[in-house]
Amino acid sequence: MITPGPVVPDGGGYVHSYEITAPARVVHISGQIPVAPDGAVPEGFAAQCRQVWANVAAVLAHHDMALSDLVKVTTFLSDRAYRAENSAIRREVLGDHAPALTVIITGIYDDAWMLEIEAIAAR
Repeated sequence: MITPGPVVPDGGGYVHSYEITAPARVVHISGQIPVAPDGAVPEGFAAQCRQVWANVAAVLAHHDMALSDLVKVTTFLSDRAYRAENSAIRREVLGDHAPALTVIITGIYDDAWMLEIEAIAAR
């Protein structure tokens, strides 16, 4: 059973904690990058962000899970300027689902990438 922790209003679209009391399965997802299956890197932050989320969803599907099974998401942004667009796209992709969340502004492995997302899912 997965239960969200207390929610303190902050407008960020996430919960402060998740308690996993009896998961049947836990999947740790390595950092997903904005590279399409054909090797292409989309241009622009919005396209890269959507590609990363598509990659996360594909990994989850491989494990017979969905975005709604995410309990923790860590997003690495290459520039603080992307934070509002990142937040809007995350809410678009996840809908009402609000996993525990961390956003870090940092250098990214490849200069062409604007973000990377790692996650944990449980069911």
